[in-house]
Amino acid sequence: MPLRPETASDLVIDGKLTPGSGGVFDVVNPATEEVIGQAAEATAADMDAAIAAARTAFDTTEWSRDHAFRARCLRQLRDALLAHADEFRELTIAEVGCPSFLTHGPQFEGPVTDLGYFADLAESYEWSRDLGEARPMGIKNHRELRSEAVGVVGAITPWNFPHQINFAKIGPALAAGCTVVLKPAPDTPWCAALVGKVVAEETDLPPGVLNIVTSTDHRLGEQLSTDPRVDLVSFTGSTATGKKVMAAASESLKKVFLELGGKSAFIVLDDADVGSACAMAAFNVVTHAGQGCAITTRLVVPRPRLDEAITATRDALAGLPPGDPTSSGTICGPLISERQRQRVESYIELAKQEGGTIEIGGGRPADKPNGFFVEPTLISGLDNSARVAQEEIFGPVLVIIAHDGDDDAIRIANDSPYGLSGMVYGTDEDRINKVVNGVRTGTMGVNGGIWYSADVPFGGYKQSGIGREMGVAGFEEYLETKAVARPA
Repeated sequence: MPLRPETASDLVIDGKLTPGSGGVFDVVNPATEEVIGQAAEATAADMDAAIAAARTAFDTTEWSRDHAFRARCLRQLRDALLAHADEFRELTIAEVGCPSFLTHGPQFEGPVTDLGYFADLAESYEWSRDLGEARPMGIKNHRELRSEAVGVVGAITPWNFPHQINFAKIGPALAAGCTVVLKPAPDTPWCAALVGKVVAEETDLPPGVLNIVTSTDHRLGEQLSTDPRVDLVSFTGSTATGKKVMAAASESLKKVFLELGGKSAFIVLDDADVGSACAMAAFNVVTHAGQGCAITTRLVVPRPRLDEAITATRDALAGLPPGDPTSSGTICGPLISERQRQRVESYIELAKQEGGTIEIGGGRPADKPNGFFVEPTLISGLDNSARVAQEEIFGPVLVIIAHDGDDDAIRIANDSPYGLSGMVYGTDEDRINKVVNGVRTGTMGVNGGIWYSADVPFGGYKQSGIGREMGVAGFEEYLETKAVARPA
């Protein structure tokens, strides 16, 4: 079955491909600004039907109890998607604007392959645990704990790494025995819609187990959050929207998983190779044009080596210009939309108003008249209280800040409403461990270490979210615990 853009204009509800009741909306290529096709525009009635299908599938089938069948379906889905890898790669680059090299990792093949990890968990997880005997109130009892699926999951996902985040929710939720209604971002509907086509036509997933509803209407996300038939809302996006999701979900006291914003610090200690560290920081912030919540966007360097660090970072950024995302050599592609470019540009202007210096970049590349491109930008001359050092920009913008020793570097890193990720460069293991232990964040890399993997829980402290995604901890977000006792 060939996958083509025109086949991405359907919803998936109750195992069937169906047009959206609201017609269609345009899909735009961020690198060219061209309309490249349409996606189905769902309405509240479509979302209601999807929730009803997921509820029925959970309540009336053996899906939640047949662990082996779920594992087989997940492996079947993985294999079917990988059989279409070239088509998905082309579509993802066009829709997301992501550099081609990323589709061999987190922008497609990585998260699809990781479906096998969750299939393995469905088979190997200890679904029942014996607690042995006890005498509560003097009565001898035998107890056990059982893990059961939460129920219907409403998954709301953003546009920056759509496959990664979609499958980080779909994979563990289905493996746990839940049914899912996925509402992807309106900027990247195809990445989800074509997965739905594969599910409907090439897998044995029962009707209603995975429903995909594309729409430009953000109220449909609120519908998922408030509908009492939905047992858990799994949301990835901005902290501001996450607060609204949590508030809406509180009306029915449903569980929430929130993976939200970040303003992560890249700490360079005074015994580090400053040139190598700054080159890595530059590479991080331009990858996918800085559109990642865990990207390190504050470069915290020793004050005596500030000038050296500015020069090294500026030189590294100069060698990482924005480029055509279809080219194998491109690291920094376009931003997702004109709206996002205007947001990034407004922060660059704000940095100037706050007294910052634009060391490099700060504008639109002269050789890119089309596409939503912004030059990789380095801002100096500000301290950590500046808004550009406190607020998530979501673009290729790096703020360099001086620290006065290890304790001060930890203080600066923690002086943030967020706590999602971070990096430390140094040579003394005791000092490195002090930083790792001191920074309040969900993930940390050391000297370029990469924590991203299917078995590593991902999430943050403070306003970076609630809960963990991926790994056993992420799988267990989709489970409830039931205690059972009988007289011994």
